[in-house]
Amino acid sequence: MTFAIPSYFVWLIFILPLVGSLAVIALRKLGRLGDYAAAAFTFVSALFAFTLLLPMLEGQTLSVTDVPPLTTSIPWISGLNLTVGVLTDPYTAVLTNVVAWVSFLIVLYSLEYMKDDGGHNRYFFFIALFIGSMQLIVLSDNLLSLFIGWEMVGLCSFALIGHYWKDETKDWVGTPGDKALGEDQAYSPSQAGMKAFVMTRIGDVAMLAGILILFYYAGTFNYHVLAKDHNLWFEHLYSSGLLVPVALLIFGGAVGKSAQFPLHEWLPDAMAGPAPVSALIHAATMVKAGVVLVARVAPIFYFIAIANPAFGITSVQPFFMTVAWIGAFTAILAASQALVGFELKKILAYSTISQIGYMMLAVGVAGLSTDFSVGLSAALYQLMSHAIFKATLFLTAGALIHAADSKYINDMGGMRDKVKITFAAFLISAASLSGIPPFSGFWSKDAVLGAAWGAGQYALFAVGALTAGLTAFYSFRMLGLVFYGDRSKRLQEVEGQGHHVHEPGPLMWIPYSILAALTVIIGLAATGGLILPALNVDATLQSAASSYITTFFTTATLPAPSAGLEAYPAGISLLFVGLGFFAAAMIYLWRRVPPTRFVGQTGFMHSLYTFLYNRWYINAIYYKVFVDAPIAAAHWLSETFDYRGLFRINDAGSILGVSLSGAGNWVDVNIVDGTANGFSAVGQALSRAFRRIQTGIVEQYALVFALGIILLVVFFLLALWQAGQGVFLP
Repeated sequence: MTFAIPSYFVWLIFILPLVGSLAVIALRKLGRLGDYAAAAFTFVSALFAFTLLLPMLEGQTLSVTDVPPLTTSIPWISGLNLTVGVLTDPYTAVLTNVVAWVSFLIVLYSLEYMKDDGGHNRYFFFIALFIGSMQLIVLSDNLLSLFIGWEMVGLCSFALIGHYWKDETKDWVGTPGDKALGEDQAYSPSQAGMKAFVMTRIGDVAMLAGILILFYYAGTFNYHVLAKDHNLWFEHLYSSGLLVPVALLIFGGAVGKSAQFPLHEWLPDAMAGPAPVSALIHAATMVKAGVVLVARVAPIFYFIAIANPAFGITSVQPFFMTVAWIGAFTAILAASQALVGFELKKILAYSTISQIGYMMLAVGVAGLSTDFSVGLSAALYQLMSHAIFKATLFLTAGALIHAADSKYINDMGGMRDKVKITFAAFLISAASLSGIPPFSGFWSKDAVLGAAWGAGQYALFAVGALTAGLTAFYSFRMLGLVFYGDRSKRLQEVEGQGHHVHEPGPLMWIPYSILAALTVIIGLAATGGLILPALNVDATLQSAASSYITTFFTTATLPAPSAGLEAYPAGISLLFVGLGFFAAAMIYLWRRVPPTRFVGQTGFMHSLYTFLYNRWYINAIYYKVFVDAPIAAAHWLSETFDYRGLFRINDAGSILGVSLSGAGNWVDVNIVDGTANGFSAVGQALSRAFRRIQTGIVEQYALVFALGIILLVVFFLLALWQAGQGVFLP
């Protein structure tokens, strides 16, 4: 049976939140009406997204009917023969619904969380703009429109990290005074936002270079055209040695946006933003954009390679191996740092980096196995599951930080009897994050590790399993320090001041309660359909991945979707999870062993603790190399080249100019002016001499006139006489 929807339903999924952002601006002078408008547009967008998912839930096939002018593909840049369109396959349907519904619940939470914030209009504008831009990334059928959405979510992330732009100390991330290698480890919201902007732009530049090179050879950005007309570009890229470099350049964008090593250091400091920002952008959605990007391009490179015997899968294996190992290394790198953190949101940020590493690992091993759909579906499973339980953890973290009036978990303690709903949601999500059955996180993590095991990548599996154990430890360490034991001195002081610990309002606890329930429901559904008998989550997502692949490669042969637990990888990962849980329970839940017993004040364990607490010194090294060194070079250039070089040349030129000017002035005064003044003096002397005969006495003038006449008469008479004598006057 076919389930038909009009094409404009799909377009409205990302258009409506963008309209909502404009509504916030239009209604900014009407109190909080703009905030509710943003929530309303987000909700309606989610309803349209659900129309794509509904056929999957009912076992039907989705059919999209073109309704002009918003058909599934419309003309865009005619000069380049480019179109822009939307994807409607089951894989995309799951992605867009994860974004839509998690976003709506977080916006609903924000209505209460941000109600007293003076910048609430700015906040909801960027939140709505972000949601629309993220949906554009998910739904785009080409790399160019995806890149537009990509840059827009980057802008929104920058603005929302720096939401508290006044940079008050209470809003800083990190503990003021902490240093590593002499570098400060605490940052203001403005600095954290700029750090995120710069580091993600590094990846974006690499990505842009990659898609432009690809366009140069292929003449298109469209996924379907790239897959269909691969003979026009794949061989040329391969023969020119650019095939793997182009794929890695595009992957560079994912490394930056999804905070993977080596561009991961911005995300822990992005926690300077409000808690719902961390939940939406830096846990549930934007940081998954990199996974979406790799999931779009990886099948194209993989299936084109195996379809051409001249190239073979070995031509692109370096790309997939790089993706897998960067994901695996990032997973264990960030998990190790979460072991020793004390800022609640920062621990969750490290966890996010680690869990996205699992997703990258899944996509990487997909290209190293014989069944690409297994790894691709595992990445989607982990993405969906993580978006739900991590959004829950961040939203509960916001409530806990507000209740305890502190961001540090060692300033809390014994809170479970005061915030029972929040405790239950946090417990469920922490268990899911740890990979404890039957919650969704167990099944999604098992899918990733099972894909690595099935691909024969046992080293990658081992790193993933060890990371699972570390995850269980830091998750229940958080839980123990926040909810168990005695109330901290800080919490007692806060309560003594009349600030009693209590549950937040319903607009805050309902959203994270729904998300916590979802992680339970999805987990139970995966056990064999206890809640939704018709829905086998693992098999359904594998089917969605296969369907997505066949939209590009209709001749691709894929094994039938399989479901069920692989005993060996599941057992090994559960062993590591059990060890991590037991260690955390002994130290932080049951309080049988004090943590100081292991760390101490000296020795290897203390050095290891310091190493992890200081973020493997990677952040400090980055500041020394990329911040301090350029600043020092600028100072050196200013002091040496500029001050001692250019300034002295300038001064010498100035002195020379003054000297030449003095010489010119002497010539002007003594020669030019002297000559002119000499002529003037002579003229004045003659003038004075002639002026003396100008007496003004008429009788004298008459006498002179008469004498003149007499002289003239005498002259003419003499002249006539000489003429008569034949003598002429000369």
